[in-house]
Amino acid sequence: MNNFAWLEPKSVAEASQALKQGGAALGGGIELLCLLKDSLVTPASVVNLKSVSGLNGITANDGVEIGALATLTQIAQHERIRGSYRALAQAAESVGSPQLRNVGTLGGNLCQRPRCWYFRDPEVHCLKKGGAKCFAVGGDNEYHAILGGGPCYIVHPSDLAPALIALNASVSTNNRAMPLEEFFRLPAQRMDSETVLEQGEIVTGVKVPAEMAGWKSYYYKARERESFDWALSSCAVALRTSGSSVQEARVVLGGVAPIPWRSKEAEAALRGKTLDESVAEAAGRAAVAMAEPMSENRYKVALTRNVVKIALLEALK
Repeated sequence: MNNFAWLEPKSVAEASQALKQGGAALGGGIELLCLLKDSLVTPASVVNLKSVSGLNGITANDGVEIGALATLTQIAQHERIRGSYRALAQAAESVGSPQLRNVGTLGGNLCQRPRCWYFRDPEVHCLKKGGAKCFAVGGDNEYHAILGGGPCYIVHPSDLAPALIALNASVSTNNRAMPLEEFFRLPAQRMDSETVLEQGEIVTGVKVPAEMAGWKSYYYKARERESFDWALSSCAVALRTSGSSVQEARVVLGGVAPIPWRSKEAEAALRGKTLDESVAEAAGRAAVAMAEPMSENRYKVALTRNVVKIALLEALK
């Protein structure tokens, strides 16, 4: 780990300027510490965003606005979120351990880097780090992408992102605002980062629109360890229903693609249908119809099919 300066800016503009000069942003610090230890970043300075006021609140008026430094515990326990945007509360509660949720932030969860063991290994110069190949192809790929992969087969580790995209959330930075669905980039679009963020750009918060409060939502996550693990496959669903008939649907997968993966195929399989077990199964099949598993991650196809089914049926309860 290299030596670095510790900076405590008093404004977003001051923090942005420090990042442009080679600084690394610190929110909760969990991800940054891992990146420093794995020698994936060697910043000239660490910019403590917690010294900037106004980034850690949750406001519930017209929809819900969540500051980038709001903790996962705050989100999981917020009464309005639990009542009106259930999938988001469930996603926040699924992350890590209570200790990590007390520290980890919304912004950090959205912007964390992939957990691919080749990318995280300081001795491996993989495609993601400017090398010539993705070692997951033909290598140990049991946790890698089955959708949207190539030329790099990472999966995006965020739990909040699928839930927020299912809830049609928008994200704001110090420079712009956009639908959260447009915030992430496939490796084929951008290899050096998983988001559209440019140097000096800081996520300041997200907003979930008021109309989504009337939708039924659910987040389901399959993982190896129940106590603390990233998703092998996850699914966030949001349904606008009339009785058990689905008028509109948003289905977003996690743990199976380099970005949170919105399944238009699953949504089409649901629209206008009365949601029962057979329709949920059909939507699950549609979600993985285009899957291209590798040698060791074929299990993710069947797993994801069932994860989608469970999320849909639970959303109605």
